[in-house]
Amino acid sequence: MDNHHTASQHPHYDVIIIGAGASGLYCALTAGRRGRRVLVLDHANKAGKKILMSGGGRCNFTNYFVEPEHFIGSNQHFCKSALSRYPSWEFIGMVEQHKIPYHEREHGQLFCDDSAQDILTMLLDECAAVGVQVRLNTQIESVQVLENNKKARFQLLTSKALSKKDKQAQKDSANPTKLPQTGFRCESLVVATGGLSIPTMGASSLGYELAQQFGHTLITTDASLVPFTFTDKTGELIRTLAGISLPVIASNERISFKLPLLFTHRGLSGPAMLQLSNYWHTGETISINLLPDIDMTALLLAHKKSHPRQLIRTVFADYTDSALPKKLLAALQTHLWEDIKETELANIKDERLIELGATLNGWQLKPSGTEGYRTAEVTRGGIKTDEVSSKTMQSNYQNGLYFIGEVLDVTGWLGGYNFQWAWASGFVCGEVV
Repeated sequence: MDNHHTASQHPHYDVIIIGAGASGLYCALTAGRRGRRVLVLDHANKAGKKILMSGGGRCNFTNYFVEPEHFIGSNQHFCKSALSRYPSWEFIGMVEQHKIPYHEREHGQLFCDDSAQDILTMLLDECAAVGVQVRLNTQIESVQVLENNKKARFQLLTSKALSKKDKQAQKDSANPTKLPQTGFRCESLVVATGGLSIPTMGASSLGYELAQQFGHTLITTDASLVPFTFTDKTGELIRTLAGISLPVIASNERISFKLPLLFTHRGLSGPAMLQLSNYWHTGETISINLLPDIDMTALLLAHKKSHPRQLIRTVFADYTDSALPKKLLAALQTHLWEDIKETELANIKDERLIELGATLNGWQLKPSGTEGYRTAEVTRGGIKTDEVSSKTMQSNYQNGLYFIGEVLDVTGWLGGYNFQWAWASGFVCGEVV
């Protein structure tokens, strides 16, 4: 086969980005603005699926207050450079330029007034304006390095991504049809494939596999920003309280968050639990202060002196400003002080009141696990960042190969931080590819 024929079979791009999500699209439009010829490939039938479902369909696209401590990873310093070079104001500026109405919720979180579709449309319009090509329904079959060819360092072979139905038909067929392959070549290859969260949105391990192909190390991945599950008696108690929400302080040995907790049919959710899940490891105990503004031990002991004939539930009803919903109070009574529910305070030992107060201000629970990738908002862990340039996102092991967004071992808190990491890492990479 002559060289001319081979080249025509393999269209050449300056930059190929694998993944049409938040970081991939932002990198594409940044590189496109520099006059680079950019192709974005994705196996999904639609770009930015996770953008569309984020923030309950309103897309919590960034946060007013973005600091490195809002991110976790094995190298705490890695995210600093990109975040400082692309602050949230830059993205807000683009949103305003496109006249997308947005609002602030608690803790500086910014959401679209109308729909997450506004953000995706903005990104795709910006890409189209600078000639970026987006090719969907495209499966990556292989990535190879072309030696001694600076203009075309990489060759990708792709095929049409099959629907579930077509995949099954291929499996069942005695003579499965060999899918035609299409080749592409590029100077710079950017891996923006995301993590393993929400497989129904098409999450895959492709980015991790490519990283390993080029000698990169993976930090163990885990579902994060995810609700906790419980299988024991606590689980039964929690299920009976499904739908109840209240402000708590949720903590473990490493961190604490004062945020709302939500009881569900499957376990504990709400912002307090999602944030804590970033810092939780299997087998660990978590602590929940159900009455963060009241020292319950002091209150119970004081009432034993001043109102010795009161019952414990009366103290709650009268002096906790209805902080605990009635249904929760009844369940806690059954769970924690059923044997003394009709006993006057005067007849309850101080030790028991101290123990009860300590439990209410620090309920110790051991989750059996989490709901996993099915509902996780993000994947913790990923490509080890010590092996990637924090300034350009280029691999330390392969020239022209870059990793951005969630595929890296950088995980943000709930509240728009993971999107800000996507924009920032996409930007610094797009500036150099």
